[in-house]
Amino acid sequence: MNDWRLFPVMFLAFACSLTLGATSALMLPWSNGTAQASAPLALTAATPSATPVTEPQRKVPIGGPFKLLASGGRTVTDEDFRGRYMLVFFGFTFCPDICPTKLDEIARTLQALGEDAKQVAPLFISVDPERDTPETIGDYVASFDTRITGLTGTPDDIFNVAKAYKAYYQKVALDDQGTYTMDHSALTYLMGRDGTFRKLFRPDETPEQVAEIIRQVMAEDKGS
Repeated sequence: MNDWRLFPVMFLAFACSLTLGATSALMLPWSNGTAQASAPLALTAATPSATPVTEPQRKVPIGGPFKLLASGGRTVTDEDFRGRYMLVFFGFTFCPDICPTKLDEIARTLQALGEDAKQVAPLFISVDPERDTPETIGDYVASFDTRITGLTGTPDDIFNVAKAYKAYYQKVALDDQGTYTMDHSALTYLMGRDGTFRKLFRPDETPEQVAEIIRQVMAEDKGS
């Protein structure tokens, strides 16, 4: 996995995950399964002296169909979760800190949701298909909460789903013996019952805050 796996918009997601203050400034605004981004905003943020240029907003779709593998080698697609809210996070089982922290927070979010958690399907999608087999990732997520589904696939499968979600990842060599780690974004996606994008959660949002926002989305959908 080299530079060809990087997308310009992925760097935006990665930057947002590392610079929490920049998240609200750069990811503007989100609705109806798309992110609306304005080029002048990004330009003026990078070069304060630049003169803004008026142009139409661009809609960046988030999410899409996928076909991956769960524990036991079971094939899973996005269609399997229709009728529930998908809570999606990208990571890998060899991750030293971000992933176990996030999985623990997802487990606590489910606890905070109580009975409403039955309407949520938390998904942990591997960005390290070389090491994360269906059994490996299945056992890993079960150690945090058995309601979390771990998903992996071929390198192309992971490439395609990460691209659809605008998620950044890159293999990073640690030595000349083949040891490596993965750089990846740390954003969590909430997808609606119909599979469309609803909300993006920053790494600094607490499980209680995430649970409250999910409940708000559920209430909005119930009232519509």
